[in-house]
Amino acid sequence: MKEAFAQRLQMALDRKGMKAAELARLTGTPESVISQYKKGEYVPKQRRLESFSRVLGVSIPWLMGDVDASEVSSSIPPGFEPLPKMRKVPLIGEIACGEPILAEQNIEDYLDIPDEVHCDFLLRCKGDSMVDAGIKNGDVVFVRIQEIVENGEIAAVRIGDEATLKRVYWDGDTLMLMPENSAYAPKSFRGEEINEVHIEGKAIGYMHMF
Repeated sequence: MKEAFAQRLQMALDRKGMKAAELARLTGTPESVISQYKKGEYVPKQRRLESFSRVLGVSIPWLMGDVDASEVSSSIPPGFEPLPKMRKVPLIGEIACGEPILAEQNIEDYLDIPDEVHCDFLLRCKGDSMVDAGIKNGDVVFVRIQEIVENGEIAAVRIGDEATLKRVYWDGDTLMLMPENSAYAPKSFRGEEINEVHIEGKAIGYMHMF
């Protein structure tokens, strides 16, 4: 079963012209986990199978190898792709100092994103400080609310009335916010300065806006 799923997953990716990283972004699945699936080490559980099925435009039985490989989908006409189930997520605009990030006055709009993307709010990237991570000016980043992130993870960080995206590192009692652009210097905070910095959540993906 594991080998059959691994083969079908790669076939589906090839047919869609999609990279594993894109599938990871659209389904909220760690890319390392998708790599294990492709190697035949594991088979995803039902909820993840459903999200793969929607994004890749194939049925779950097809993904599991239970139907012939030529039968891409038994319910979708040739040339059509299924639309994922969508939900509205708040897009954060200018932030009122001292207000919770999801306070009504901070919400600029609501955007539709696939239901399987597990995030709590969206943040529009301003500037090019994260361009080497692929995040460009105007891109919308998916953020899952959590107060702690691992060293090196990208987080939405609030400093006063400004929300910014940076990689977060702890070096002893010093908090460092690292850009992904050599033209910008990192910022460090220690002692009481750290009280000015609030990690609002972990960035789990993004989409380019045109």
